[in-house]
This record gives sequence, C-alpha cells and structure tokens, in this order.
Amino acid sequence: MRQIQAGLATHGTTWFALEQTAGKGQRGKSWLTTPNQNIMLSAVIVPGLLPSRQFWLSATVALACYDFYKKYAGDETAIKWPNDVYWRDRKAGGILIENVFRGTDWLFAVAGIGININQVVFDPSLPNPVSLKQITGKDFDAAALGQELCQSLEHRYRQLQAGGIETIMWEYQQVLFKLHQPVTLKKGAALFETTIMGVSDNGQLLTKDVMERAFDFGEVELILK
Repeated sequence: MRQIQAGLATHGTTWFALEQTAGKGQRGKSWLTTPNQNIMLSAVIVPGLLPSRQFWLSATVALACYDFYKKYAGDETAIKWPNDVYWRDRKAGGILIENVFRGTDWLFAVAGIGININQVVFDPSLPNPVSLKQITGKDFDAAALGQELCQSLEHRYRQLQAGGIETIMWEYQQVLFKLHQPVTLKKGAALFETTIMGVSDNGQLLTKDVMERAFDFGEVELILK
C-alpha cells in the first residue's frame, strides 16, 4: 500500500514474503504462519471494473488460487465462500483484498494471499488448517510455487478482462464448498440449518430451507462439525 501511495507500484507488481510478523486475515483476524514454509504474497491489480463489481475480482482471484492448489491437492479442493481455499473440510489458504479508490474510480486492488505449503505444526488456536505437505507427503519450493500461483492469477485476470466473467462465476459456483449440501450457519448467537444454493453476482451467499435467504459477507459463519 505504501508503494502504491508513493506511485511506485504498477499492475502485476508482486511481493513474496519469507516471513510475516503482522499477517492479516479476513474480519480483522491474524494470519499466522511459520517463516520460510508457505506462500505469502501480495499482488497489485488494476481491476478495470466498477467498484460495485468487487466480488467479480474476489471470485477471479479465488478461482486462480483454486486452479493452482487443485493441481497438487486434487479434486477434493474447493472454494469456501467468499474466498478461502479448502481441502476436504480443512483450510489450506485465504485471500484478503484491499482496495484503493479515488472518488468513484477503483484504482488498485492488493490481493494478499496466504497458502499453506510445507508447514505441518500449526497454532492450536487455528480450528482446521492443512498444508500441501500434509496432503501429499512431499516438500515443495514455496517461492517456485508462488511463481506458479502468479501465472494462475495472470490467466484468470486476462479471462476477466476479456469479458469472461460469466465463465468465471459459473466455475466458481461449481467448486463452491458444500454446494447443494445442508450446513449449519451461525448468525449472531443463533444457529440454523440451511442448504447452500450458490453465490449471487454481488457476492451474497444464497441458501434455502423453509425460505430462500441471501447473506452478506460477515453476516453469517459456517459451522463445521
């Protein structure tokens, strides 16, 4: 962000960190990771979209991470709404997108991506982490995989810019975690059962039980049993 404000960052500029001392996750949470073990990168993106289409970029970045992870982890890879990478019922990675606006113009997005690669011991406060090494039993060069991830980001970004948002959203829906399955959601202090039906174009989670519902990000939490 400082590089952007100083006019020194351009589209595609990416920073790869070997260590983070203040990693950020969604909803103000910390992103905890062991040094030199995982992918921790931030990519500068010129969205080329209206600010009202922020979820389009989120879905594009999430699908790029899914493409990359599935190549190594297989078909049990999924995207948990809105943009976590999951393997089975365990979290393999997360995305945090921060934006720079000038008036009504969306100038830049910074996609912060953390993906567990070689780490096998996690903070006990984390409920369900998993790494590529735990899945495959192999060690990886995290920096080299970071370059592969950038190639996936470039591919999906070009697809978005070429008007491929319908395909991106369709593919995103197909790999959505727990799609068409009954789940438990938590809203405030209340728990309720519902079925995930998909995600709207503006990023709302769509569910159905005795009624059809739509939830904004941060409004509900998925409870895994």
